[in-house]
Amino acid sequence: MTVLRTSLRNFVAHKGRMALSAVAVLLSVAFVCGTLVFTDTMTATFDKLFASLASDVSVSAQKNDDAQQTGTPQTVPASLNDRLGKVEGVAKVEPQATNQQISATDARHKSIGPASGAPTVGTNWDESQKKTVDITGGHEPRGPTEVAVDTDTADKHGLKLGDTLHVSAAPGDFTVRITGLVTYRTTNPGAALLYFDTATAQTKLLGTATAYTGYALTAADGVSDEQLKKNVTAAIGTDYTVHTAAESKAENKKDVGSFLDVMKYALLGFAGIALLVGIFLIVNTFSMLVAQRTREIGLMRAIGSSRKQVNRSVLVEALLLGVVGSVLGIGGGIALAVGLMKLMGSLGMELDTSELTVKATTPAVGLAIGVIVTVLAAYLPARRAGKISPMAALRDAGTPADAKAGKVRAAVGLLLTAAGAAALLAGGAAGKASSGSLLLALGVLLTLIGFVVVGPLLASVVVRGLSFVVLRLFGPVGRLAERNALRNPRRTGGTASALMIGLALVAALSVVGSSMVASATDQLDRSVGADFILEGGNAPFSPAMVKAVKSADHLAHVTENTDVSAKITTPDGKTATERLTAASPTYAQDLRIETVRGELADAYAKDAMSVPEGWAKDHGVSLGDRLTVTMVDGRAARLKVNAITTDDTTFDKGAMYTDIATARRYLPADKMPAVGMMFAKAEDGRADEAAASLKAALTAYPQIEVRDQADYKDLIKGQVDQLLNMIYGLLALAIIVAVLGVVNTLALSVVERTREIGLMRAIGLSRRQMRRMIRLESVVIALFGALLGLGLGMAWGATAQKLLALQGLGILEIPWPTITAVFLGSALVGLFAALVPAFRAGRMNVLDAIATD
Repeated sequence: MTVLRTSLRNFVAHKGRMALSAVAVLLSVAFVCGTLVFTDTMTATFDKLFASLASDVSVSAQKNDDAQQTGTPQTVPASLNDRLGKVEGVAKVEPQATNQQISATDARHKSIGPASGAPTVGTNWDESQKKTVDITGGHEPRGPTEVAVDTDTADKHGLKLGDTLHVSAAPGDFTVRITGLVTYRTTNPGAALLYFDTATAQTKLLGTATAYTGYALTAADGVSDEQLKKNVTAAIGTDYTVHTAAESKAENKKDVGSFLDVMKYALLGFAGIALLVGIFLIVNTFSMLVAQRTREIGLMRAIGSSRKQVNRSVLVEALLLGVVGSVLGIGGGIALAVGLMKLMGSLGMELDTSELTVKATTPAVGLAIGVIVTVLAAYLPARRAGKISPMAALRDAGTPADAKAGKVRAAVGLLLTAAGAAALLAGGAAGKASSGSLLLALGVLLTLIGFVVVGPLLASVVVRGLSFVVLRLFGPVGRLAERNALRNPRRTGGTASALMIGLALVAALSVVGSSMVASATDQLDRSVGADFILEGGNAPFSPAMVKAVKSADHLAHVTENTDVSAKITTPDGKTATERLTAASPTYAQDLRIETVRGELADAYAKDAMSVPEGWAKDHGVSLGDRLTVTMVDGRAARLKVNAITTDDTTFDKGAMYTDIATARRYLPADKMPAVGMMFAKAEDGRADEAAASLKAALTAYPQIEVRDQADYKDLIKGQVDQLLNMIYGLLALAIIVAVLGVVNTLALSVVERTREIGLMRAIGLSRRQMRRMIRLESVVIALFGALLGLGLGMAWGATAQKLLALQGLGILEIPWPTITAVFLGSALVGLFAALVPAFRAGRMNVLDAIATD
């Protein structure tokens, strides 16, 4: 109890000094708990949705990953309807006709598809829909010209009853009028829902009146789902997928769960980085508090306190800090989860905050992480406190002796850094991505630990160099700031290491992102000959869309492009399922792929193809060979290899090419894959007129993106920048914690040097000079951390780029403007971190400061 009372008294007495460490724990725990609450809420939302959609038993086509991507889903015959109705235990059979690859526009030619990237789903209306939605306006669709729309989509796009929609699907385009509005009973995470009558859904969405995408079966009273599944399987055989409601929910949950897991573990990874940075803050805080309380601890030892009691007292303080920070962090995590849900809502994914899910394990995890990390971080300072002898403490004048990095620590740090550098060099030189990635990971880990361990040694060298450039300009005040930063290299190294980690990741990602953009842009310049690249988003091009593109004026040619699934029998007798890029012959002009043998243009001759160099070597294929190519769902063809392409490409790496007319010759019309992308070349000197004509021809199809090469480069850069900005935003948490570490170190340093500050003031140092000294000390520590982090990050990024070069991204580009901005920004961070400590130092009463013991 004495130890507990002492710890409580010390904790309260130093609550101001503990506050920033508590904030670090709070932020880290909040990020962990917020991530768990957010992903648990998303999981619960989808679970409720899937539960409402699942029928007692469902029948659908067996999944076939090799099926042709026709723009319509796999189907089952309509003749099954009567057979299923006669199965024992079936109370009701409801056919389903659903297509998730459609697009729709309103009367103003504006797309009504979700901005989040979620699909626009077209499905048939039947009685089963009433389990999941309520008609809240108008009536259900009753004919081929009517549609019902979900109210979320209607509200977002200003749709109302009587409005006209233009729907595009692979079988063709058609126009309908909104006659109904439906509202989901559970949260709709963001898809746009269009409901048609069953006959229209079959013919317009699936392209056939003799098939459905599946059947929803309702079990008769007293018949279990499992029993009904057995009865259905016995009646129709094993050629179909038959699932109970539980199996359907599990299957849907598995598909969504993989995405949610990636999101959760990515966010938790950033939380882990923040926790790692927080450890440096906590270690520094307790190390300085122990040093400042040396005499107090000595007195405790002198009156009978044992080493264990002193040690335990410091650890109990850490425990209290961890509990307070964690409890506040749990509340902050719930608030963060609500904020993330609001953010997702602004991006188009609807999540209802009333369904916020806080599992009992979430607070437990947050509390455990916060407490364990804090206590572990305080362990070394606590041991140091326990080793203080009574006599040494009583002789101490109140100011801790200078702390120098030990020779053993320096040697270990240099050894780890050297080993990490060797791993990075070996990773960059590796010929395989798998082995290179492992070496890169090892190199990152070893160099990071090495820099942290060798930080005090680097501080004594690098800070002097930075001071010569930055601080000497400020005369005696600058030299004082330099000496203060060098006074305790271990503390300076620990404070800078916290900032180093976040900035190293920023630099590494900046190098990787810039190199990816530069490499892709270079490949685009060298490989793409088309003036315009056309893409349709989530949905393929409908026949009307293709016709509209071809109707534009001032085009020298238009290229259709799609992928065809085929089984290829090779000369070595093996059969491999591959995707052939089937395109118009002009594709050879639009995408200038280099060949090692033959000409790519010859691959578009009748019954001809190309293969990539690596594939040809693996299967013993030579130029002029004829391969048996059996189109999935079609006939076998004997295609002649007229070209072998290089593997050294970024775009269409490893692709096989053939004429789209060849694919159509061996595939039934209803099994021909839909056009997924188109290219166009303008007539000489008519690029502007061609662009204007394309825009006019596609007025009714705003979902089609028409980009020239400059636009496509901007798209690539924008996508990379968007990803990097999101990552930078998440890394900002770690950087904020690092800044708190600088603030705390300076604040405690000011307290530690109270008498010294008083003496300097007494011999003529003004308040303004005092504040400047503290600010300059903070700036040089921040710049030291930035220099280490940026240097380390650029080394990581350069190694990662070497691995990307194996995938064709061969240009290394260092984003010097970003690196320079981050370095200079670190100086501003140092100035900001010093505001409060400098203000407090300047306000000290000179006499009181001198009298401090």
